[in-house]
Amino acid sequence: MNAASPGRIPAVPARAGRMCVVAAGGTGGHLFPAQALAEALIARGWRIALATDERGVDFAANFPGGEKIALSTATYRPGDRLGMLKAAAAIGVGVLQARNAFRRIDPDVVVGFGGYPSVPALLAAITTGRPSVIHEQNAVMGRANRALAPHVTAIGRAFPTLQKATPKVVSRSVVVGNPVRPEIQALAGRPYAPPGPDGEINLLVTGGSQGARLLSDLVPKAIAQLPEALRSRLNVQQQARPESMDLARATYRNADVKADIAPFFRDMAGRLEAAHLVIGRSGASTVCELAVAGRPSILVPLRIALDDDQGQNARLLAEAGAAEVAREDVLSVDVMTRALETLLTNPDRLARMAAAARSVARPDAAERLADLVEATARK
Repeated sequence: MNAASPGRIPAVPARAGRMCVVAAGGTGGHLFPAQALAEALIARGWRIALATDERGVDFAANFPGGEKIALSTATYRPGDRLGMLKAAAAIGVGVLQARNAFRRIDPDVVVGFGGYPSVPALLAAITTGRPSVIHEQNAVMGRANRALAPHVTAIGRAFPTLQKATPKVVSRSVVVGNPVRPEIQALAGRPYAPPGPDGEINLLVTGGSQGARLLSDLVPKAIAQLPEALRSRLNVQQQARPESMDLARATYRNADVKADIAPFFRDMAGRLEAAHLVIGRSGASTVCELAVAGRPSILVPLRIALDDDQGQNARLLAEAGAAEVAREDVLSVDVMTRALETLLTNPDRLARMAAAARSVARPDAAERLADLVEATARK
């Protein structure tokens, strides 16, 4: 994702006050890139409306732009015929709601970020002939985007590889990267300083909303097994689920390890900048943020993730030499201890991993996606 990648799409002269509907919801993995795009378009003079589900309206209270459009939608488990029928009915209602909203606000383009909350708005755009764009954050195309991709006007993708997509869809798609939050984007280009021979080592442990319990339980035990001389230098910042926090704190306290444990860190950019090594899942946002920040990592893909999208995301950093990947089926406390001791006692390797992470970054992904949106929008 560096100099060898294609140049940006030529910018289209802005027409004042154009309207973009951004369709996203459900999780931060969809909403963070959507917010980054919205901010880039607003800076170019666009007006923004967010189309999402009812849960997304509450989660996106601070989403930039104007109107929040709550649309009926639903998902279903594969093979659940009754669930499929109920979801189809809910989505049908959502499409009608989106069409009514579109008649009122008259969007020039509709951009979807995957997941079932984006489906009604994109179907409304497709069936009324409005320009439409989907952005796929993962290295594996999600179910909703796979269904809609043949029918939208343009496709942007985050990763050089795009599995579960047809050759025609892949050939039509443009690699733009995954937009990251502005505070993370600001870390691009800032130097990485590996830990000194006797200095403090900052270890950041994330986990996201899915699977953080595994890391909350396993990482403190693994750190407690490290040699005392190494433990004494550690400063651990760890996200953990509330029910796991007491045990994690007790484990670190008994091991004489300095640790800050919380379910959520609001100043993630500052903690990421200070980190010498990051342990976390490999959701698309996490992988791309690590690349932009240029931080070495140990990644633990979520085993139950559909189509192994987290495992495929992790390949970007692993193949560049920026991350070690620990699959859940072979991960143990001892395995994590050995990985930590190997990396934390080799600052030169950490520095090489940091440089490798930055080599595959696309810090201008929001601008690249905004270029694609403007080129696709109604002229």
